[in-house]
Amino acid sequence: MAELILENVSKRFGGLLAVNSLDLQVPEGKILSLIGPNGAGKTTVFNMITGVYPPTEGAISYKGHKLNDLRSNRIIFQGIARTFQNIRLFKSMTVLENVQVGMHCRTKSGAVRALLKTRHEKREEKEITAKSQEILKFIGLIGHQNDYASNLAYGEQRRLEIARALATQPELLLLDEPAAGMNPKETAELMDLILKLRDTGLTIFLVEHDMRLVMGISEVVVVLDYGQKIAQGTPKEIQQNETVIEAYLGTGAKTQN
Repeated sequence: MAELILENVSKRFGGLLAVNSLDLQVPEGKILSLIGPNGAGKTTVFNMITGVYPPTEGAISYKGHKLNDLRSNRIIFQGIARTFQNIRLFKSMTVLENVQVGMHCRTKSGAVRALLKTRHEKREEKEITAKSQEILKFIGLIGHQNDYASNLAYGEQRRLEIARALATQPELLLLDEPAAGMNPKETAELMDLILKLRDTGLTIFLVEHDMRLVMGISEVVVVLDYGQKIAQGTPKEIQQNETVIEAYLGTGAKTQN
């Protein structure tokens, strides 16, 4: 069963066709990776799904609900969360506070209750703290909950961004190059974490350049080149696909083998 469906989706920026007639289905409870050379349109796909850009053509739907005209904050309520290529943490806030910020999109207390510190608001804040600590424990950052985000190691900051996305209570998690800048040990730990998230029932849609990570955890791999889908299959099928090899290595790749 497909949770997220893109049908004939295109995105133009003036005369540039960044994504060209993309058909894509992200199956429920699986890990799907979207790969391709730099400039292939991968992050543009994420930006259309999450309401940063509207698609120029085509339809994007999640669990039967059309996303085309929804803003980013409304898409979160549909159960979709994401991380970014460049880390976007509140670095002057603590680790715990960063996760709490993500959870506040699901709270019911309004501004008046918050100002008056009503019984309901206090109870809800305790619940937010407890749930945020559960997420940090799951992610492996509970020991840093009172540290400032800016003081975390790079790989830990990446994990914190995932924790904050989890705080919005998603069912579909989009990870945009989560291994960027990580060393091999951090990447291996990230792979374990993504599999652990999948095993909770979360659907994972991944954009990544680290092929060891992609081929190690993905169940489906989709390849973009110049905005077009050129291949889809299992990691083994993609590794053996000559069109994909040419896209990454150039037309001379076959003659060199």
